[in-house]
Amino acid sequence: MNGLGRRVLVAAFDGWNDAGEAASSAVTQLRDEGSYEPVFSVDPELYFDYQYTRPQVSTDAEGRRVLTWPEATLLRPTRATRGTQLWLLTGVEPARAWQAFAAELIDVALREDVTGFVSMGSMMSDVPHTRPISVFAGSDNEQLRASHGLERSSYEGPVGILSVLGHAADAAGIPTASLWASVPHYVAGHTPSPKATLALLDRLEDLTGAPIPRGTLATDAAAWEASIDAAAADDEEMTEYIRQLERTRDTWDSPEASGDAIAQEFERYLRRGGGEGPHKPGRDDPRR
Repeated sequence: MNGLGRRVLVAAFDGWNDAGEAASSAVTQLRDEGSYEPVFSVDPELYFDYQYTRPQVSTDAEGRRVLTWPEATLLRPTRATRGTQLWLLTGVEPARAWQAFAAELIDVALREDVTGFVSMGSMMSDVPHTRPISVFAGSDNEQLRASHGLERSSYEGPVGILSVLGHAADAAGIPTASLWASVPHYVAGHTPSPKATLALLDRLEDLTGAPIPRGTLATDAAAWEASIDAAAADDEEMTEYIRQLERTRDTWDSPEASGDAIAQEFERYLRRGGGEGPHKPGRDDPRR
């Protein structure tokens, strides 16, 4: 058993937690490749600020104008399987009443007999696009850390809705884990980032044991990397910057990199507020 049980709720939200749309795209991939039905959606009037997250207008197949309001929805799989099943929680990060928001959704998860909770996020980092995407995998659950080699974050500071939900799930007795992909900050114009999405799904499969179809992500990731290579080829300054990031990443990945040195650099990164300047590529979790 994976320590998370057979019914694992996977959560990702648009917004602050979702650099390069990597996490939300991962849940979209799961939803598109599976068969799901909505179990519960929050009342948007309670949790969203429409001046910050505005409703969207579109035209449906019959030519009617339709308003779509921001949402957060829990979905359950409609096909029974013998192994681990993945429930999904996706939507927009709420603007207010986070405690009530988390309590409402975790109550539904308990009603659905969810046995584990995995949050997925992504953050802009000083990492090169040419190397494997780093995914921080952490948990406050001692059993999960021991069985899966997860880390325990020592971060103290501002957090997003994923941390609030994880805290509520843990308080309700649901084992929790978090996965965070590091997206190169200089590729902001190359969104979404399928290479980061693929890395999150790879790690999610390792963690849960649930088979996850990747669709065209491998091809999309290669095309994404090639497009950045092409952009860098015409920019000498960008090319040199990427080389510097590659050297730093290779140093951190080397066997000689000590745990103390990694911890010290991460602490310096956190003191800067997270995401503001150079920091250790990977293995960190500033959103937890």
